Amino acid sequence: MVGARHGAVGCVSGLPLSKGPVAVSQKERGMKYISTRGQSEPVDFIGACLAGLAPDGGLYIPESYPAIAPAKPGEPYSQVAARVISAFAGDTLTQEEVLGLCERAYATFAHQSVTPLTQSGPSSWLLELHHGPTLAFKDVAMQLIGQLYDLVLGKTGRRMTIMCATSGDTGGAAAAAFAGAKHADLVILHPFERVSPIQRLFMTTTGAGNVLNLALDTDFDECQTIVKSLFADRDFVDRVSLSGVNSINWARIAAQMVYYATSQAALAGQQIRFVVPSGNMGDALAGYVAARCGLLPGGLDIVCAVNENDALMRLFNSGVMSKRPTVATPSPAMDISIPSNFERILFELSGRDSDAVRSVYERFKQAGEAELPETATGRLGCSGIRVQSVSNADTMEEMRQFESDTGWLICPHTAVGTRVARLAPNSDVATVVLATASPAKFPETVLEATGREAKLPDFATGVMSNEEVFERVEPTLGAVRSRVERLAD
Repeated sequence: MVGARHGAVGCVSGLPLSKGPVAVSQKERGMKYISTRGQSEPVDFIGACLAGLAPDGGLYIPESYPAIAPAKPGEPYSQVAARVISAFAGDTLTQEEVLGLCERAYATFAHQSVTPLTQSGPSSWLLELHHGPTLAFKDVAMQLIGQLYDLVLGKTGRRMTIMCATSGDTGGAAAAAFAGAKHADLVILHPFERVSPIQRLFMTTTGAGNVLNLALDTDFDECQTIVKSLFADRDFVDRVSLSGVNSINWARIAAQMVYYATSQAALAGQQIRFVVPSGNMGDALAGYVAARCGLLPGGLDIVCAVNENDALMRLFNSGVMSKRPTVATPSPAMDISIPSNFERILFELSGRDSDAVRSVYERFKQAGEAELPETATGRLGCSGIRVQSVSNADTMEEMRQFESDTGWLICPHTAVGTRVARLAPNSDVATVVLATASPAKFPETVLEATGREAKLPDFATGVMSNEEVFERVEPTLGAVRSRVERLAD
């Protein structure tokens, strides 16, 4: 199928809204997913999740967004999650199956609220996303995906090779979710010595024979490029039965929508400004989709907080996508110059014009730079999403100042978010900063900034004593392909 445009987009109350069907029953008509680049056949929810990347190199996105009722105050997290996932799963899974996998996924979390809100100031809150098994927000989606793959592959008897590139936390979360899986092998690519030691330990100490961790002497963007290139090789994909669980996987976006909904319910319908530490932009996209589906009745107000790798801010300010080498920062999981999920935002802002999206990414691949179509740049300002960057020095100072103000330690990624909130206070709204990781995952940086030691919780201390296993591999497509083929054999 080659599709150019899937419904026009208008701009209503600061939020681009599709003029196509939204509130139809997805159960009745079946939920379909299309590629942002328009040259792949539509698939169902399971097909989109198991594939990760579409065959044409695009990202899967729903043909239309389902209407989902907002969460109710006190509604159990797993029940909200089940309602959201069911809406996107359509008739591929029963409601009982979805509720069961959500309950199993979130039973692993150390806090009964899963993602609790903690007030940090008069109109400021932290949304704590780090109570999962690897102490990072990636657990919220990855634990659910692990359960989803186990359910689906168990039904079909298939075995898959799952691959992800990581800038720090995705690898550990994937390792925790898939270690010992009966129907899947997991391959993790991480940039050697460009993640924190604790982040690395979470992905290299599972002891599971089905987890292969490859360390590449390069940056995250190159690791991600290798993964995307492997997915573009359809013979290779079929030969090793390849699937992906990076932030581009739609199931991750759907799972991350849930904590926006529960935050809205917990704050009794107040107008909320979400400040989201951003790398690949998956968290911000989840908020955008949550608003599109009706989970945020007050509309969308998101500030993407980025570090000195400010490609996303330059993109929003100039309307030009450009690649620059990443620089080292105290928040390494955000050291990204190509925010993958922006492609889905571009698809929406361009009026779901897949030809325009494909043209932008083809030009970018060839020249390392591409202007966005005028249709999209004209709508960036009313997308409900803004971007602000924070310097390395301000990140370190914010960790110190936040600890002085509250007595709490925060991780450097969260500090990028709280710094943005501090620099632009707004007492007329409730400001919710997504606390993306535990400070214990970055003890060296926390100690340098605050003089205090961030200790691992008791349930996570095993990573310090378990044997670490990973392989150094040359950062080339051929070297990685060869190693994955040996695993699949």
